[in-house]
Amino acid sequence: MDAVTLHVWRMPRKALPRVLVHMATDRGRLRRHPGVRFAKLLGTGTGTGFGPGDVDATRWAALLVHDPTATPEPITAWTRLSEAHAQIDLAPITSRGTWSGRQPFATDADARTQGMVLALTRARIRPTRAATFWRAIPTVAAALPDAPGLLARFGIGEAPIGWQGTVTVWRSTADLVRFAYRQPEHRAAIARTAQVGWYAEELFARFAVSGIMGDLGVLGWAQMTRSDPA
Repeated sequence: MDAVTLHVWRMPRKALPRVLVHMATDRGRLRRHPGVRFAKLLGTGTGTGFGPGDVDATRWAALLVHDPTATPEPITAWTRLSEAHAQIDLAPITSRGTWSGRQPFATDADARTQGMVLALTRARIRPTRAATFWRAIPTVAAALPDAPGLLARFGIGEAPIGWQGTVTVWRSTADLVRFAYRQPEHRAAIARTAQVGWYAEELFARFAVSGIMGDLGVLGWAQMTRSDPA
């Protein structure tokens, strides 16, 4: 079975020109690397909003679906360039929708559902619906930091505008479900998604966290004072 791995790096500001070169050249190299089935290099944001104002130019990420024995050289190069790195190993539990026209995650009916879970959302926003989307997001984002069981969160994107997503890590599936379907602002946003048709393409996936290695501060864990990874 393929492995799913999320890498997150904190880069020194002085390395930003080199990072941008790597972003331009490594996307194709990752996709073509033997054993890699799906790869995305991503910018990140704080997760408090969407668009250029939310961009964190010092944090970058890569999401890979790959043969467990494959260690793509570009990932090693990004880690060497970084000042901090975290790796999250994931086992897909559920996945709905597509990313770049593909369904990248093969779910496992026997995947462990106890313990920490990671939720990934990704969407390509219709330009004609962007204004209403951005007006609806602040109330949901404002409620997220106080959600019980939230361990870490940040935004992801393939471009600063229109190609947005979020990564959230939760202590348990129950905590994730409680926020997703019982928190009023988030529940209202889900309902509006169907009514307004914000997205030209969307994906929601939930993973069991098999392991976390490296610097948890890169994931924003240091700000989540209610919990630790134990």
